[in-house]
This record gives sequence, structure tokens and C-alpha cells, in this order.
Amino acid sequence: MKLWGRILWTLLSGSRGRRGAPQGWAPNSWKPRSSLSGQLNATEVVSHWTQVFEQRGIPEARKSSEYIVAHVLGAKTFQSLRPVLWTKPLTPKQLQYIQELCSHRLQRMPVQYILGEWDFQGLSLKMEPPVFIPRPETEELVEWVLEEVAQRPPAVGAQSGPLILEVGCGSGAIALSLLSQLPESQVIAVDKGEAAVRLTRKNAQRERCNEGCLALVPWLYGWTDCEQWLYCWSKKGSFPSWSLKPRVMAYILCSPPPPHLSRLQLQDRIRIVPLDITSEGCWTHLLPWGPIDLVVSNPPYVFHKDMEQLAPEICSYEDLVALDGGEEGMDIITRILTLAPRLLNASGSIFLEVDPRHPELVSSWLQSRPDLRLSLVAVRKDFCGRPRFLHVRKSAA
Repeated sequence: MKLWGRILWTLLSGSRGRRGAPQGWAPNSWKPRSSLSGQLNATEVVSHWTQVFEQRGIPEARKSSEYIVAHVLGAKTFQSLRPVLWTKPLTPKQLQYIQELCSHRLQRMPVQYILGEWDFQGLSLKMEPPVFIPRPETEELVEWVLEEVAQRPPAVGAQSGPLILEVGCGSGAIALSLLSQLPESQVIAVDKGEAAVRLTRKNAQRERCNEGCLALVPWLYGWTDCEQWLYCWSKKGSFPSWSLKPRVMAYILCSPPPPHLSRLQLQDRIRIVPLDITSEGCWTHLLPWGPIDLVVSNPPYVFHKDMEQLAPEICSYEDLVALDGGEEGMDIITRILTLAPRLLNASGSIFLEVDPRHPELVSSWLQSRPDLRLSLVAVRKDFCGRPRFLHVRKSAA
């Protein structure tokens, strides 16, 4: 199921290697001819838009329509809706909203941008074009980093978790995932794009707010047993506070949690820095926070000649600078490898997501640069069996 979910995600948003739009396609070439009306329920609306999407050649037509209808009805997936909502007639306002969102999908906008949010490693992250949408493969990169951190013996005299540098933070998916699962860690997240820096800041604030909302309600109810709260949440699908007046609920959802319940505190443990790592002397801006334990990055790695083959969901909406890695897809990869030794501690590591053709290229490049004292120690395959992730380690002088 996990494998299928990741393949589905790729089809919904386009992948880095899919072919482009059909000949004659244009983002604004289709407008809905008529709006839905009458007593239609969610199941019927999903069937209608599935048929429309299929006729227009939209990838994963049914899943696209299910995500959109579920979103309008306040759920993440169609299957998670209460069964009664599958057959309950939708209001004219709901039908209109669904049509507006579906018209964006017909223009090949990725589902993630249409919904305005997407889950990554258990975090609900805000998504805004043109900031690069995190791919399912990148969740595997995060999982590998977590495995390596767990296996490392704690340094003598260490008082906290690792200091991590993420290069090209985008939406903040990697940085915030690592922070949420490594409670003592700290992250420096850098990106040269203003939109990416803004979105990472929003998501850092969003995740702290989400933690506060979930923690505060059981606290007000006097529940100290987390299992009681989680049971109620999982059964009802919403806060157990139907008896509270709207004004009181608004106060609950907007107020910070008590200090002992605010556990993630992601915003307090991340430094988000606008920085172009291709600029001269950029590494000096990071020295005051060093030395770094880990560098993690999903850099632009698409071969320039392959850019024209990308799906229309990517070409029309996402920042292509976040994808184009130059002639051999190595421009930013080699820049990271060149800068990392100045920032890493004596046994620091670099974790990269790359094109399947890159492990051999990176290995050869590192052999040509012995002055960097870096060695490729491991290559890991993605869920499709392609060599996708690299672990490069700094060696002692």
C-alpha cells in the first residue's frame, strides 16, 4: 500500500521524468461548459468529474476528483469521510467550490497546489506555487537520515542532537520532518528563492500551531491520559468539543498551548536563511552556527536535456530552477560537495537525493577531488528500485 500510494502521488503531480503535455495543449484552453446542479451526492460528483478528467486526459482521474471532493467536505481522503456523507446531497455552494477546484485540475495544476496543503512524514504542510512540491522519494531520504542518526553513538560530552544543514529547503518538508522526529536537533534551512523561504517559515509556524491546537483541547478537558484524547480524536475525527460555544472554540484554536504541552517547538529550532550557495563566499554566512553534523539536500538534479520531457503539471506551475541541474544534473550537487567540508565536523555526513545516473558520476568526481576528503560510502535505492540516495562522509585529515 505504501508503494502504491507513492506511485499514485507521482501521477497526481507529475514526476521529474515524465513526458510533457500533448501537442496543442495550453493551460487555459479548457473552460467548464456547465455547472452541476440538482441533488447530487459526493459519490455522484466524484463519478462525474472522473469522467470529465478521463475525457481530458488528466492523470489519475478518479483519485484527483476524490481528493478534491474530500477537501471540500473537510477530509483528507474520500475514504476517510463518514459514510453518511457519501450519499448526502451537496449544497450549491459545495458544488460550485468543487467545480472551481476541478477547473484548476483540468488546467493541469497539481492536486497539491489545488488543495493548498499536503502531508509529508506525518506533517501537514502548506503548498504554494511555484515552490517545489516534495516528492514521495524524498520521504525515503528523510527515513534514511533518521536511521543513520539513530545508529550513531552519541559524541562524548554532547548535550543535544545533531545540527543539520538543509540546502534548498523549498516548502521546509525535509527540515521540519527531521526536527519533528529528532526532538533535540536543530536545523539551518537555506534557499535562494524568496517564495521558498517564506513558505518554509509559514510551515514552521503552522506546525507549532497544529501542535498547540491538539495539545490544548485535552488539557482544557482535564485529560492527562494521551490515549483517551487520541481515542476520541480517531473515533470522532474532530475535536471533542461540540458543546463549546463558537467563541470559546475560536479562543482554543488560536491560543498557544501550556508550555509543558508544546513539544515540537519547530519554529524555535530552525534558522531559515535566504542564501544562494552558488554565490562567492556564501559559506561564511553559515560558519557562526557550525560545525555542522549533517548536510541534507534534494538539489536540482534533472539533466538539462531532460527538462523538455517534464509533465505539464511541472512545466506550468513549479519553479524549474529547483529542477534543472545543468548539463549532467551535477551543477548544484558538486557545489554542495565543494562547500560541505568547510562546514562539517570531523566525521560529518552529506545525504543527497539524485538522479539514478548520478552515483557513478559523483563517485568519479569525488575521486578527482581528494582535497575535499569526502568519500561515497553508501547508495540506496528508492521504492522503484532505482539508485536514488547518496551518503557521502568526511574523512579525517
